[in-house]
Amino acid sequence: MKKYIDQGKKDTRSGYGAGMTVLGRTNPKVVALCADLVGSLKIQEFIDENPERFFQVGIAEANMMGIAAGLTIGGYIPFTGTFANFSTGRVYDQIRQSIAYSHKNVKICASHAGITLGEDGATHQILEDIGLMKMLPGMTVINPCDFNQTKAATIAIAEHEGPVYLRFGRPAVPNFTPADQNFEIGKALLLNEGTDVTIVATGHLVWQSLIAAENLENQGISAEVINIHTIKPLDEEAIINSVKKTGAIVTAEEHNYFGGLGESVARTLTTRYPVPQEFIATQDTFGESGTPDQLMEKYGLNDKAIERAVFKVTKRKSVH
Repeated sequence: MKKYIDQGKKDTRSGYGAGMTVLGRTNPKVVALCADLVGSLKIQEFIDENPERFFQVGIAEANMMGIAAGLTIGGYIPFTGTFANFSTGRVYDQIRQSIAYSHKNVKICASHAGITLGEDGATHQILEDIGLMKMLPGMTVINPCDFNQTKAATIAIAEHEGPVYLRFGRPAVPNFTPADQNFEIGKALLLNEGTDVTIVATGHLVWQSLIAAENLENQGISAEVINIHTIKPLDEEAIINSVKKTGAIVTAEEHNYFGGLGESVARTLTTRYPVPQEFIATQDTFGESGTPDQLMEKYGLNDKAIERAVFKVTKRKSVH
């Protein structure tokens, strides 16, 4: 079962920084904008190597989105950088009107997403951002799971024409995907084959799902694990093909269950192949201050919570 090994913990925001360094050296059209959070976004190396391609906007996120939209008209590929809360909720009108509506080639890169932002508390822990962004027509929404995948996603979105929301986090988490991976937007990744239940996870919950699957195997339950790094467009075929085999599904995300990955999966199943589903997500609540591990435990966003959901959904399967 153990195909994926923790290669050492790294923060996914550093994966973004590493990807930007590569783009700085390989794609002269890429420019970076930041709202006074260079250290948090880990893009100092990009700035050092490409000072003329960096714009420090200051604490003026709405202005940053307008500047980014304008830069696309000149043929540049702007990557905006700030916390997820300020990348979405604070500037939603600017994104809708100046970027999404006219399908501008802006890459909205959002760090410190979800509840694992930790001690900064509820005002900074956005749990609605996936829903906000996936509702915008033409917006691609990506939520990678570790350092290597975030780096690969950062590089890949520069080649994608159109607006992208790239979401990543603050804490160091297991780095377990290949360093040389080919990141394909909209293509789910089958991490573990199983026959009894499908676990579809995104972001930090992918590693937790792999741990849960290993524990479940020891209890006689065969869990298929799928990494959904691209929430929109969703790889519906991968999900349908899996549930046709397993007959039940658990979705796992560090996001509110309203508007997140789970709802997108539920829509797919309802219209194409209904099976029992359980949701691992925050339950219509704001977060609070605490360590990432404390918060993931309290809000039911870890391997143990996934296991409980699997037991629940497989019981439902028997009467479905």
